[in-house]
Amino acid sequence: MKNIYILLVLVAVVTSSCEDFLNTEPKNKIALEQYYTDEEGLTQALAGVYDPLGAEALYGNNLFYKLEACTDEGFYARSAQKIGVEVYSFDFTNVDIANMWSTLYTGVNRANDLIAHIDVPQMDEDKRQQILGEALFLRGYYYFMLVSRFGDVPLKMKPTTSPNNVQIPRTPTAEVYAQILKDMTEAETKVSTITDLGYPSRISKTVVQGILARVCLQMAGYPLMDTAKYADALSWSKKVIDSGEHALNTTYDTDPALASFNPTIAINTSNNAYRQIFINMARDVYDIKESMWEIEFKGNRADGLQETGRLGSQNGITMTGVNFESTLGYCYGFIRGTSRLFNVYNKYGTGTMDLRRDWTLTTYTFNGSTGAKVAITNKTTPYGRDCAKWRREYEVLQPKNKNHTPINFPVLRYADVLLMHAEAENQVNGPTNAYQYVNQVRRRGFGLPINTTSLVADLPAGLSKANFQLALEDERMRELCFEGTRRLDLIRWNKFVSTMNAVGAEMSAAPTPANQQYGGFGGVNVTQKHLLYPIPSSEILSNKAIPATDNNPDW
Repeated sequence: MKNIYILLVLVAVVTSSCEDFLNTEPKNKIALEQYYTDEEGLTQALAGVYDPLGAEALYGNNLFYKLEACTDEGFYARSAQKIGVEVYSFDFTNVDIANMWSTLYTGVNRANDLIAHIDVPQMDEDKRQQILGEALFLRGYYYFMLVSRFGDVPLKMKPTTSPNNVQIPRTPTAEVYAQILKDMTEAETKVSTITDLGYPSRISKTVVQGILARVCLQMAGYPLMDTAKYADALSWSKKVIDSGEHALNTTYDTDPALASFNPTIAINTSNNAYRQIFINMARDVYDIKESMWEIEFKGNRADGLQETGRLGSQNGITMTGVNFESTLGYCYGFIRGTSRLFNVYNKYGTGTMDLRRDWTLTTYTFNGSTGAKVAITNKTTPYGRDCAKWRREYEVLQPKNKNHTPINFPVLRYADVLLMHAEAENQVNGPTNAYQYVNQVRRRGFGLPINTTSLVADLPAGLSKANFQLALEDERMRELCFEGTRRLDLIRWNKFVSTMNAVGAEMSAAPTPANQQYGGFGGVNVTQKHLLYPIPSSEILSNKAIPATDNNPDW
């Protein structure tokens, strides 16, 4: 992937995004007199607003590896992990929670600073408005990540200029969401189209629309229960669909090297369109039709820069043979799929034809001494299968770094937009017209033409509104597992606690293999308080407007 580098808050640092963004040589700093005084300085400052998204505390690592890895889709695959966010056993002093909070507010503060100085340079007005739109969206997105995880949070709309203006009380959740909608709605009128940009790491009009649909669905569900927002989610997702800029990927590379190994499904012996999405990410190939917004990473750290993430290194097919870390790619295999995820592909009596399962959950392991693939011989067991969406063996840059990868994180895919649209349509008008959007996603998953009716892949006709919603919830698991949507989905459906407790009980009692029973730790630990993270102790100590008694319930 590609880079940009900038000075942030007048301190020389190195940051990441993409070369298309700036088309300049990497820089360790920019001159003070240039900061906010011309188009280049403003653009580099915008890169600094993007930068926290790729931090270790967010999409660079912790979101998919620790903070939100334990759901009904997956669990942290280390039996010794008895405490920590990985298993929902922590308190308000937890460092991962504190790092997430501080990183999100770093993004907010950088956006506020850029917005406050947006009119300083003399420059092309269209480009100025585009930069302003992206900064507004990013401020809204950082606040969406905050409010959906911490509830009431301080709403800071101006740059922090002194220690005296950091004492801010928590703002009610509904007010924070109102500001998010305001920022993102304004941004939607200013940003460029993704076709004009040509790459998915910079915010485009359809990305704003798709994320607005996501925000509105979250507002429509628990705890706000603002059901009028279903209609707004329907409208925003429809704009993405009507734009004509996006489509499900239906093509794939027929290179035999990409053929499936030891498939559990007899016909699944070659590459397919679903797998190609994630192979593209490993190979640094953009697909702006399907993959709408990605957090960008680059390189193998051989250049002395730290622009990599850990997708595929923490959560991938276990490969711990040191002799192969530079070629096959080292992977700790920290995340494994649940039996519920394995079995959800079998619903409706036709799931044995769903090709996605053999990509999402590995069908082989690696021999650490020889590097050879070793088949998982029991093809029906739901236990012990690594998350396999991002496979380091397909990375093209060598030598591969042991712990870090250039694989981008997909924040928004078109398949998600179709499923959000179907959900909103069902909630507003019932399931009649919603079928077509879910069925397109399912047909692609079965390797079938997406616009042709299929008795094998399509959802059963005649489902009630309630049963269609249940089918939709399962489909989101099949299509989007491990992509960072499940925890918030379960919360807005008001099913998080009950689902996690049930999964925990199932896994704790699982008869085989015995060494997977620890996978139930996280689910068993979940209580009502885990619907929100605690306000970190570091914030309470520094912000006297938030007393310790004002933390989230039971924290």
